[in-house]
Amino acid sequence: MAQIAQLGLRASQFLWTLLITALVGNVIATAFAGNQSSINYAIFVAVFSWLVLLFGFVAAWMDMSNIILTALDALAAVFTFIAGVVLAAKLGVHSCGNIDYIRHNSLTNGSPNMSKRCHELQASTAFFWFLFASFVGSLVLGFLSGGSSMSMRRPGIGRKGPSMSQV
Repeated sequence: MAQIAQLGLRASQFLWTLLITALVGNVIATAFAGNQSSINYAIFVAVFSWLVLLFGFVAAWMDMSNIILTALDALAAVFTFIAGVVLAAKLGVHSCGNIDYIRHNSLTNGSPNMSKRCHELQASTAFFWFLFASFVGSLVLGFLSGGSSMSMRRPGIGRKGPSMSQV
């Protein structure tokens, strides 16, 4: 049952990472005056999340060290938490329709369509929090299952143990 839950969490991580990559990538692509370091950090976290996801999917089918996957889940959870906090703090809680706000905010200013950039960054912030919750869930399941995060192999195949004649 934990394996199915872990697979569901990996699927949600895939969804949130895909959305974050698309939104933050578009923010970077439409910038005409460079980007803040917090936006660059957000895309770094998205790329790191992709690497953790790829390793997690490979570890599901191969005999790999699950301690490494649990450590990567922990790092990804910390990185996504930091990205969520930084973007939320720099954006503040304002309406993207407030022209005065988007002109004077360092994250939203720097694009021909500042309102669109504001909406994309607000959505990215929310998705970072969802991604954080998904990584924490994977981390908890990894600890509860003794570090065996998302192992979908059958337990009896390839194991050598005592035969019944030795009992």
